[in-house]
Amino acid sequence: MTISSSDAMPDFDLEVDASGLKCPLPILRAKKALAQLHSGQILKVITTDPHAVRDFEAFSRQTGNVLEAQLDQGDSALHFLRRR
Repeated sequence: MTISSSDAMPDFDLEVDASGLKCPLPILRAKKALAQLHSGQILKVITTDPHAVRDFEAFSRQTGNVLEAQLDQGDSALHFLRRR
């Protein structure tokens, strides 16, 4: 689900700022952070890589972690993953 309003931003338990990093580093940082969370908790990842939206969609499908939302902020994107 892609959202465009910050009003609809989900609550999150942990945040990772992967701004300025290119693939695969944002995914690797997210994977490491998800390992710190309990099942059902939400990770927020901030990225600036234009390919990150597709990368996080694929990561979600491959790992079973639910991609709750993605928020386009122009020069960055926010990704919200619920740990499986």
